[in-house]
Amino acid sequence: MLDEKDQLPEDKEISNENDQTTEISKETNHTETTEDNANTENVIGEIDERIAESSEKDDNESDEMPEYETFSLEELLESLTLLMEKNEPHKIGKNVNKIKSVFNRKFGAVLKEEKQKFLEGGGESIDFKYSNPTKTAFNEKLAEYKTKRSDYYKNQEEFLNENLEIKTQLIEDLKHLIENAEGATMYKKFKEIQERWNSTGPIPRAKYNDAWRTYHHHVERFYDLLHLNNDLRELDFKHNLEEKLKLVDRAEALAKLDDPNKAFKELQEIHKLWKEDIGPVAREHRETIWNRFSAATKTIHDKRHEYFKGLKSQFEANVAKKMAVIEEIEKIDFSNYTSRSDWQKGINQIEALRTKFFEVGQVPRAKSDAIWKKFKEATRKFNAEKNKYFKNVKKEHLANLNKKKELIAKANELRDSEDWETATDIMKRIQSDWKKIGHVPRKYSDNLWKEFKEACNHYFDRLHAKQDAGNQELIEVFNNKKSYLASLKEQVDQGAKVGLKEIKSIMEEWKALGPVPRNMRHIEGKFNKFIDGICESNNIEKEAVEMMKFKHLVDGFLAQKNYRKLDGEQLFIRKKIDETTREIQQLENNVGFISNVSDDNPLLNNVKNQIKEHEERLEIWKSKLNYLQKLEY
Repeated sequence: MLDEKDQLPEDKEISNENDQTTEISKETNHTETTEDNANTENVIGEIDERIAESSEKDDNESDEMPEYETFSLEELLESLTLLMEKNEPHKIGKNVNKIKSVFNRKFGAVLKEEKQKFLEGGGESIDFKYSNPTKTAFNEKLAEYKTKRSDYYKNQEEFLNENLEIKTQLIEDLKHLIENAEGATMYKKFKEIQERWNSTGPIPRAKYNDAWRTYHHHVERFYDLLHLNNDLRELDFKHNLEEKLKLVDRAEALAKLDDPNKAFKELQEIHKLWKEDIGPVAREHRETIWNRFSAATKTIHDKRHEYFKGLKSQFEANVAKKMAVIEEIEKIDFSNYTSRSDWQKGINQIEALRTKFFEVGQVPRAKSDAIWKKFKEATRKFNAEKNKYFKNVKKEHLANLNKKKELIAKANELRDSEDWETATDIMKRIQSDWKKIGHVPRKYSDNLWKEFKEACNHYFDRLHAKQDAGNQELIEVFNNKKSYLASLKEQVDQGAKVGLKEIKSIMEEWKALGPVPRNMRHIEGKFNKFIDGICESNNIEKEAVEMMKFKHLVDGFLAQKNYRKLDGEQLFIRKKIDETTREIQQLENNVGFISNVSDDNPLLNNVKNQIKEHEERLEIWKSKLNYLQKLEY
């Protein structure tokens, strides 16, 4: 308990950061006129208010807590769970807040890492989603804690009011004891009241100071009455003096600590003991011991005031730093951002500046809202344009998704086709179109590609298997033609006579052997050269042989159903007819220039021979064209 110097007036709570002092209404008996004493009263008033607050909270939470910074996410979840199982919710607030802060910071780092992996894998920021079972469980446990804490404080008011009724009755009991004093038993009854007062729990904060002052007033009345039994009174005063001197020593030791916050907090506990647990001392010691206690209290408060004054200066410096970061954000020109990489670069830049902004630290409370508002405004425009861009990207991705689904449907339609020529052209075009289509939403990308690839592979595996089998057959045809040509050459070398009829038979047999692979068609050239040699050796009509060779070629195209080649051949022949006709006309014009020469003139004869050769060639070309035109394909 406090003695007469401890009768403290009420004041308003003093801000931690601003160290505001308030006017204190003073009791008539203890008015102080000097500025120093007024400041001391302010300090004591602040502590008095804090004691009232802590009494109501009844928060016995220790400042000591584990090194949560070293814990993993799973260990933090386990720590929160154990705290809630072993403690009442109102006593673990600091630990819970620390665990929450560390967990959110560590989870933020994990989230950032997962997002980076997602983006590096080709994903878009707008599509990023991440689920973590530990985070989910932590949120559920945190919600459970908040519910229990809320329920506790709902019941706390009734509990506080019950204690107030008990203490109010104890004050009445004390008054009754004083007014009906009985020397033999009153000290024992006083101690019983005192013990019950100290053992009764907290009361409403608003009633704390009035209840304590009233109680203390009647305690002093009791001690004034106790002079009837000086032995007991002096013994009590001596014990209280010893206890208060211990508290003074503790307070003076705290005044030497380098940590003003720790010193101030412990000082509140000392004041609570001084005020509530220890009674008055003899009048001759009251002034001296109180002055020592007040001086130590003021020293601690002054150091704390200087500490927050330094913080205030630092907070003011942080204003300029945060404003500089905001200006950097405002200078970012994103008007030319046209691609995902542009926006991703901008997002990284904004994220770096956000981190820089928060790392600066606190600013004065009076300026905090304005700076935060300006910061939000600086990032809002960027975020709006970014969201607009990615919203359009998302629409484009959905359009691409539909395009790819259409290609997959077409590929599945052709995967078992037997129309190899048509289907192969379409499948190759589909694959080319697929490459031209942009990104699709990441959650569909892998499955779409898997389905498309499977359909294409299925078709081309079938095609290659058929081609392999066909190529083997064609190679066998090549070997047969090679052997047949060697046999023909051997027969000619042995003197076999070959006429037009035999050449026709040879060409039919050659055709019947079938086509050869593209890379082995040189055998056809050798065959044609062999036929030309036979014609020259045996004076066979060249035009007839030429038409047989042409029909042989055309029949081969028909057998292969290579109608494109037939059309190309017809265009080629028409072109040759036009060229040959022009050549003849040019040669006939040349004859006109040399008309005054004899008929045996070598130059004239040469030109006439050329005209004759071109006319023969023209007839062959026309015969070929006529043959093609009669075909139905």
